[in-house]
Amino acid sequence: MLNLLLIFAPVAVALEFLRPDWHTAIFITAALGIIPLAGWLGSATEQLAHRTGEGVGGLLNATFGNAAELIIALVALQKGLYPVVKASLTGSIIGNTLLVLGASVLAGGLKFKTQQFNVTAARAQCTLLTLSSIAFIMPAAFHFLAGARGGPVENDLSLEICIVLLGAYAAHLVFSLITHKQLFAGESREAPAEHIWPLGKSIGVLAAATAVLAWLSEILVGSVEPAAAEFGMSRVFIGVIVVAIIGNAAEHSTAILMALKNRMELSLGIAMGSSIQIALFVAPVLVIASHFIGPRPMDLVLSPAEVISIFAAVLIMGQIAGDGESNWLEGVQLLAVYLILAVVFFFLPETVGVTHS
Repeated sequence: MLNLLLIFAPVAVALEFLRPDWHTAIFITAALGIIPLAGWLGSATEQLAHRTGEGVGGLLNATFGNAAELIIALVALQKGLYPVVKASLTGSIIGNTLLVLGASVLAGGLKFKTQQFNVTAARAQCTLLTLSSIAFIMPAAFHFLAGARGGPVENDLSLEICIVLLGAYAAHLVFSLITHKQLFAGESREAPAEHIWPLGKSIGVLAAATAVLAWLSEILVGSVEPAAAEFGMSRVFIGVIVVAIIGNAAEHSTAILMALKNRMELSLGIAMGSSIQIALFVAPVLVIASHFIGPRPMDLVLSPAEVISIFAAVLIMGQIAGDGESNWLEGVQLLAVYLILAVVFFFLPETVGVTHS
């Protein structure tokens, strides 16, 4: 049924070229076109997980799901829209840890009384996200404590922190895919042979869906600001909430689908893995790339609202994911925190939620 929405993908592309001033129509059609593509991305990920295990399946989904966000952010970097880039990074992290994980835990909990997952793997991922929150807190703390005297070294400070984050992400990949891969494997679930796609088809669908998703996402983000302005939304709210929700559409649908199938290892791997990848890989890559493609280097200094939001999201996620089981109430709690943050960003004055670069 959702495949019927695929018709909106070419419609959005046509409007982008023929009527670029119809921002609201472009926004709506692009968003509708993304929904079935996210479903195809989820199906391909599930098929690959049958062959590779839950850990690699979750990593693949996080990687392909974040590809659109990385492409969009690189385009924004070239235009010097650094506050938008930082807001989208913040939105992606809190969106995955609170919205995606919360919706997955709630959906799975309504179907199953409790759901189990490997507590050691979950704690390892929570620790990585705590590390990432520290990495975002310290540049902001340095900026506000050092004042104008610290300005000349902030780019160097951010660059060196990014190198540390990339090293931590490489260590995480070795831990989850090689030395301790059994922690992320999940329970063995054999699918009927006739229902398993050939490897080439799985990879082809995954790559094609990601490519079209990236294209539609870029079109959508180009129209989201003028379209959202009609509803009185600020740039901060657009970057942290609206763009992040759209950019994470693939993770939303796939993580919820896996939770409904009682595959919480894969669901957590998608939601938490995507946040880890954004914080430890995408953000450092963007900072490094800004030295080459941006009008000036971008630092890691986030606004106080963004830093507090990331810390709060990681804190409650660690409380919920640290015991190896989940229920529907925990999903409600995660979603409640996300809604609180969304309300704050909606009412936050523009100048308060944006940093200098």
